Amino acid sequence: MDLVIAPGPGVPHGLVVPAGVLVERFSRSPGPGGQSVNTTDSRVELELELAAYDGFTPTQRRRVTAALGDRIVVAAREHRSQHRNRVAARERMAEAIRAALAPPPPARRATKPTRGSQERRLSAKRQRAETKASRSRPAPDA
Repeated sequence: MDLVIAPGPGVPHGLVVPAGVLVERFSRSPGPGGQSVNTTDSRVELELELAAYDGFTPTQRRRVTAALGDRIVVAAREHRSQHRNRVAARERMAEAIRAALAPPPPARRATKPTRGSQERRLSAKRQRAETKASRSRPAPDA
């Protein structure tokens, strides 16, 4: 079953990772269920070696490698069924890759405070200083 990544920021046309480059491993899961539930291998671990997949553009490969490393490993064990865990692992991996492919947000541009905001801040400071000064004991007349 191929891994389908829906279109989004950084992936304008979507992406399909063939099942041949994905490695699936199954193991026993301590997930939900009652007595004797752990007799099946319902936990799924899905792995993608980025070196084995050449469907990324150089920019996409740089972004994914910077965010997730050289290999992506996702595990799912929340369902009792191995099939549902396989689907959940694929969804989780697709979401991780889609988030890693999103372009970084634009850099913040520094701005100066407005004159009005500076004056309000200073007047509030003066008011606070006067309030605190009025709390002190009056100086004794000499």
